[in-house]
Amino acid sequence: MGAGGAAKAGAEAARGKDGKDGEHGGRGRRRGHGRRRGTRRTEAETRGEAGGREYQLVDTEGRMPAFLAELERAEEVFLDTEADNMYHFKMRVCLLQFLLNGRVWLVDAQAPLDLAPLWRLLARKHLVMHGCDFDLRLLHALCGFEPESVFDTMLAAQLLNRPRVGLASLIEQHFGGVEMDKKCQRANWSERPFTRRLLDYAAGDVVYLPGLRDLLAGELRALGRLGWLEQQCRQQIQSAKEGFPEADENAWRIGRSERLRGRGLGVLHAVWHWRQKWAERLDVPPFKVCGNDLLLRLAAAAENGADAAGVLGGVHLGRRHDRLSPGLREAVAAGLAADPRSLPRRRRPRPDPLTQEEIALMDRIRADRDRVAGALNMDPTLIASRGQLAQIARAPGNLSAILLPWQAGLLAAEPSLAGAAGK
Repeated sequence: MGAGGAAKAGAEAARGKDGKDGEHGGRGRRRGHGRRRGTRRTEAETRGEAGGREYQLVDTEGRMPAFLAELERAEEVFLDTEADNMYHFKMRVCLLQFLLNGRVWLVDAQAPLDLAPLWRLLARKHLVMHGCDFDLRLLHALCGFEPESVFDTMLAAQLLNRPRVGLASLIEQHFGGVEMDKKCQRANWSERPFTRRLLDYAAGDVVYLPGLRDLLAGELRALGRLGWLEQQCRQQIQSAKEGFPEADENAWRIGRSERLRGRGLGVLHAVWHWRQKWAERLDVPPFKVCGNDLLLRLAAAAENGADAAGVLGGVHLGRRHDRLSPGLREAVAAGLAADPRSLPRRRRPRPDPLTQEEIALMDRIRADRDRVAGALNMDPTLIASRGQLAQIARAPGNLSAILLPWQAGLLAAEPSLAGAAGK
């Protein structure tokens, strides 16, 4: 599925994985396009069908008026996006999928289109999406987009304790064994022209959203949890305005780097920046230069006293080795020569550790949370995460500020908090 699927929440983290493409990785190029890159499609070639619904590809200004007119008439919008975060250094929105009044429209976000009218109209609509957190952050970063309201089918499935909440899994479960083309999840959506297979897949991401929304909303309503979902979705809209976390001067402190104390820190700092520089130059995600495991291996060797030759022993950077290895050697040498005390220090001090009294309170709150969640057949972390439990234990009186109203309401009267809320 698109950037709004279950895997999107980890898409940024996937940039640092150990050289594997993961769920959205792999090669995006397809053979047999039958067309040179950049050739304009005919009107017939912009149409197709997925899940019994016709769709229209909007990739020229001439096709925008009909799409915008349909968008203006729609009372609600079923939306998904496709991005190229697994193929380029800077992530871009590549395709927008809409289901409007029963008709699917696919908007090429990389085509020379004026999308300003689209964003103005869309901001006034109620959206139905799956895994909207990533999509909304992506669109807010692109153009400051903020929707009026959202129904997130992934959050709904979580509140119903579905064991698998990915869009493909939910579609297969609820719509007669329909199977999504999982190979298309690994596609490079920035390549043009789109193949018919990719367009069919993209259209399928929104075709089943109305039925899925109706099923999940009915179950939530029967359990009295529809208001809980509304609170979750409002929070997602607010969180999206914060955008994606920006890399700071300590972004190089990856994985198990907290174990490093001496020369390994200098090497990790140097080779991480070497990788970033090459990723930007090659316009690929950093993990496609090399993975975190390799960076940590180099740092560990330096930490254990190896010289430059020992640190680099056995390292091969794949098909780009001859091009990249000279810079890596220089980075390792610079890292070995660096004084670890000169490296950037963490700006945000960690909060003081909990006192023994606070730890005991946190344990009691956790026990109450787990019991309440068990009675509701719900993942306990949906009520309060471990970090939130620690915040509550530190300041029980801030319960309603730390949690959403439905979450706080489930815990406020529990024994662990009944006598502590005023503290």
